[in-house]
Amino acid sequence: MSRAIKTLTIDLKAVGRRIRELRGFDTKQSDLAKLIGVAQSHISAVERGQKEPSATILLRIGQLYGKSVDWLLTGLGSSPELKGRD
Repeated sequence: MSRAIKTLTIDLKAVGRRIRELRGFDTKQSDLAKLIGVAQSHISAVERGQKEPSATILLRIGQLYGKSVDWLLTGLGSSPELKGRD
């Protein structure tokens, strides 16, 4: 059974905006960077859409904020929160 996969373009600036939105005003870039194991400059570049975040970074951010990697990348999905979190 073959299913066609829709072509999807990832907008890095939109990904960065979603990450910035999750971080909010209470968490500094440097604090988020320490939590996920990257440099503050990397977070800054990702939030500005200048660098593509790796799958590992997206997974860490998603787990930290209870969001799916799918939602971080596309903003799509009726429920961006991860299921089954305690």
